[in-house]
Amino acid sequence: MMNTKLTLTVAALVASLSFASAAETTVTLSGVHNCCNGCAKGITEAAGKVKDVEVKAAGRNVMLTGKSKSALKKAVEAILDAGYFGTVGGSDAEKSPGGSASTALAPKPKMTKSATVSGLHLCCQKCADAVNTAAKSVAGVTETDAVGKAKSFTVKGDFDQNALAVALQGAGFNGKIR
Repeated sequence: MMNTKLTLTVAALVASLSFASAAETTVTLSGVHNCCNGCAKGITEAAGKVKDVEVKAAGRNVMLTGKSKSALKKAVEAILDAGYFGTVGGSDAEKSPGGSASTALAPKPKMTKSATVSGLHLCCQKCADAVNTAAKSVAGVTETDAVGKAKSFTVKGDFDQNALAVALQGAGFNGKIR
């Protein structure tokens, strides 16, 4: 089974960061999963590792303020790598065509009966419940087994892996589907 990354749209996210020359630039990631202090801490720690970037996670929005385009790109990538997903917007960001990075690419359906999803941020049962709800919204999914603090979970049924990726991204998560 080929490796399908939820980060199909990472290139679209990063490419949509087009900034004006200024002392500071702000970018907002919208729709990021952030249900508890553990999520907020994970977001802040991931992006906080990037020099010269300030991070504010409030609700489903993450505001990044930085001094350079490259620092903000690294912060967005760090948040995605930490298992979160959001669409890019902000005062100095050029928005993606169609308004949503998750719809920027339309790959052919990749049907499967079982997939293992890993790399998502699942710090608590609220995270796991959100993941299970998103996965079960995909046509053909019959079973999911995500639990809080898990490193991976399984999705079963007869479903499109790409539709699963879009559903998880829509719930604010990012990871790998195998």
